[in-house]
Amino acid sequence: MLETGKLMFEIYRENYSQTYRVVYFTELNDHNRDTEIGKALAGEHFYNGFIREFRKEDAKRIIDGVLDRLNDGESVTSDELEEALANHLPVGAP
Repeated sequence: MLETGKLMFEIYRENYSQTYRVVYFTELNDHNRDTEIGKALAGEHFYNGFIREFRKEDAKRIIDGVLDRLNDGESVTSDELEEALANHLPVGAP
């Protein structure tokens, strides 16, 4: 059974600044949607997926921690990120 309360996100590295960033697509509004999607599309993809709406702030803290590590030059794999987010991934997520 698939969960419905989830947020879609992507982690990417900006081409200009080489900084890793995250965009939560399902939280964008009409004022920032095009700009943020454009930045993500222009950047280098690292990871995308969904997190549960329930306790999303915990998942966002984990993601922010991974971003800090990546921006400090540490090597982090997408598998490590998924493992850290394991309790926040929706049921039925690929």
